[in-house]
Amino acid sequence: MVSIITINYNGFKETCELIDSLRLYEDYPYEIIVVDNNSPNGDGRRLKETFPELTIICSDKNLGFSGGNNLGYKYAWGEYILYMNNDMTISGPFLKTLVKRFQSEERIGLVSPKIKYEHHPDTIQYAGYTPMHPVRISNNLIGVNQKDKGQYDQPSPTAYAHGACMLTSREVIEKAGMMTEIYFLFYEEIDWSIQLKRAGYEIWYEPGACVLHKESMTAKRGTPLRLYFLTRSRLLFTRRNLASFTKITALLYQLLIVIPKNIILYSAHGQKDMLISFIKGSYHGFTNKINK
Repeated sequence: MVSIITINYNGFKETCELIDSLRLYEDYPYEIIVVDNNSPNGDGRRLKETFPELTIICSDKNLGFSGGNNLGYKYAWGEYILYMNNDMTISGPFLKTLVKRFQSEERIGLVSPKIKYEHHPDTIQYAGYTPMHPVRISNNLIGVNQKDKGQYDQPSPTAYAHGACMLTSREVIEKAGMMTEIYFLFYEEIDWSIQLKRAGYEIWYEPGACVLHKESMTAKRGTPLRLYFLTRSRLLFTRRNLASFTKITALLYQLLIVIPKNIILYSAHGQKDMLISFIKGSYHGFTNKINK
């Protein structure tokens, strides 16, 4: 059985659409666990009333992406664990294919499907990840915004799983550990993929399974909130995962080039809110504690 864990934060409609699509199309044995991350609009209560047969966990605080998923895992019964964003839907069964890929090699620790855009289902969002650039601390989605013509239909190892949909097993989690909770938003699946690799596992992309993504609804693109967490998480990731010399080089690049450049740009364009968020994110990225 697969335990599907999804997080809700002010996304009642999207969570219902995910659950409805799973019930409509998926025939592999599964359970659904919804973690409501202390939505201020009463979503937790509404989800319990709407789906009394499901496991609905109401957190008393917003635990972020990793914290919410880790909380959900504590309630899971399945041999396999699927972490899935609530802004996803499916248009056909996919769990059996993911599980089959996971079972095909003992060294596989994490599998993500092909991800397309829900409103443009012929267009790819994710067909794997490129490795992280050691200085800029950025990477790219493979296939993003390309029309799906079958060019990424070969299963293969990839650098990182996609946090919107990734399957693992209870055995892997017990061996390699759960996701660190230092980030709150962004870089969590990248960090966890590295954590699993260090435990001896591989990360795989499985195009035989496909899901649809509404894109990020929790933190909108171009907002101060998104900028804050991206900036902070990039620096925390650097401090936590890079080796000594590479870490120093990457942090100096951020300190001497990226930070001054962005401060000048946001100031020149009069983007006060973005400027403040960027400075706060940079400061917290350099000063917040990291756990190994």
